[in-house]
This record gives sequence, C-alpha cells and structure tokens, in this order.
Amino acid sequence: MDRVTGGGALHLALAGAGVFLLYRILVRLKPGASLQDAVVVITGASSGLGKECARIFHAAGARLVLCGRDAARLQQVVQELTANPTGSHQTYAPSTVVFDLADRHTVDRAAEEILKCYGHVDVLINNAGISFRGNILDTHISVHRDVMETNYFGPIALTQALLPSMVRRNSGHIVAISSVQGRIAIPHRSAYAASKHATQAYFDCLRAELEHCGIRVSVISPGYIRTNLSINAVTGDGSQYGVLDKNTAQGRDPTDVARAVLKAVRQKNNDVILAGPLPSLAIYLRALWPALFFKLMASRARKEQKRKDE
Repeated sequence: MDRVTGGGALHLALAGAGVFLLYRILVRLKPGASLQDAVVVITGASSGLGKECARIFHAAGARLVLCGRDAARLQQVVQELTANPTGSHQTYAPSTVVFDLADRHTVDRAAEEILKCYGHVDVLINNAGISFRGNILDTHISVHRDVMETNYFGPIALTQALLPSMVRRNSGHIVAISSVQGRIAIPHRSAYAASKHATQAYFDCLRAELEHCGIRVSVISPGYIRTNLSINAVTGDGSQYGVLDKNTAQGRDPTDVARAVLKAVRQKNNDVILAGPLPSLAIYLRALWPALFFKLMASRARKEQKRKDE
C-alpha cells in the first residue's frame, strides 16, 4: 500500500512539474500586448540600460519621452534612433525632458513637462540610478542619503507625480528597474542594496494598492549588467569609484536586459529576476535558510577585505 501511495505521489509531483513547465513555456511564447503608439517614459535614457530600452521600445513603435540630466547626450540618443530606424513598426522621433532625478524640487515640474508631450503616459520606466562601493565603517551618512535620493526618493516622486493621470484613465504601467541586490544584501554594497530593497518594497505596495485602478507594476531585478554602472559608482567619501569591476565586465548584455523589460511590459509581468543560477539560489537561500546565507556573506566580506589589505 505504501509503495502504491508513494508511487502515486511521485506521479502526481511529476505531473504537477510538467504542467508548471508547460505553463512557463506558454508564457514565454505569449506575444503580449502591442506597444505601437504607446507613450513610454524612460529615465536615465542617455546611456547604459536606459539607452538600450529607448532603442528597443522605439523599434516597437512606442512614442518615447527620454529623461536625463544631460540635454546633449539625450539629443544624441534621439539622433541615433531617428537616423537608424529599426523594426517593422511605425516609429516616432522621441521627445526629451531634462532634469535631475535626485533634485526633488524639479521632479514635479518635470512631470508636467512629460505630460505636455502627449497628454498622458502609458508606461513609466524608472531606470535611472547610481551604484555604490564601500565599507560601511568608512562611508559618510551623506553618501547613503545621496544614493537614496537617486535610487529611491527620485523614482517614487516621479511615479507619484504621474500616477494621478494614470488613475484618471484607469490605465498605466509602472516599471521599476531594481536589482538582485534588492532581494539579497551583499558586503560593500550597503547604500545601493538598501536603496533597492526600499524600491522593491515600495513598488510591491504600489502594485497591491492600485491593482483595482487598472495600473500594472513590474519590478525587474537584474544581476550584473555590462554598463558603466560600477565606473560611475560612488565610494564612502562620495568620490567616483572609477573601475569597471570584473563582475560588471562579465555581466549581461544590456540589449538582452532591455528586451526582457519590453517582454515584461507586453506580458504584464509583476516580478522578473534576471540572474544566473547562483544569485537566484542565494535569493531562495536567504528566505529558506538565512543562517547559512549570513555565514556565506560574512565569508565573502572577509575575503574581499583581505584582498583590499594585500
């Protein structure tokens, strides 16, 4: 009897796994909603992942509003997109809005300028951000505040400034580009990991509160991306890190991540983790076996400190 029961349970588990696998395959094959003519706002659009998102969404036929601090670099992106049209969709010359996301006094004005471009926003991609490298003992509190202003307070200020127009239309999609470090905290990334943990929590709450308004919220959590993020990272005294570290240099192609963002918007995915097996395992380990996770992180911190001292 036990053997029959055990065998039945095994067959049931295998059947369940098969159904789950089939579901995942069907989700991957699902084309998702068209973005032709959709108004898409992208922050941090002058370089890195933001620039690649601009290229991918432009090719999909979206009407773009590109945001950043440097007007000249934004215009360069516009020129590149309009000079080299790609894709089979009708495309539009992007609009630009220049402002500093870390300056909360300019965010409301920027939101007004964004809404003037097309009268509404269909998709907001909160991409702009800054990274951090440093030892907690050597990091000034002002650095923590600066990273939080750019990575957390700025995006939520812009989101909340644009939300009323979305709620009035009962339509809209908010995307937050977070990080695997919004799920797990690794040594010498304290300010960055804290800002991304806060980002994850805020947008999870936003999703729940505005689901009845027809507003979708996607949090995208990539691992390392092959961009200049580590070069532009700040250190404990606020100076620039200035180094393309090994993990970043070997990270994902930003074009692949931008395609994943497009797919998440089309398929209205709530939560997307773009990471290899080890970071993905670490996320589950932190939840299921925290004591082991903490020991592994402590060991990592000791090894990194030893390398710095040598």
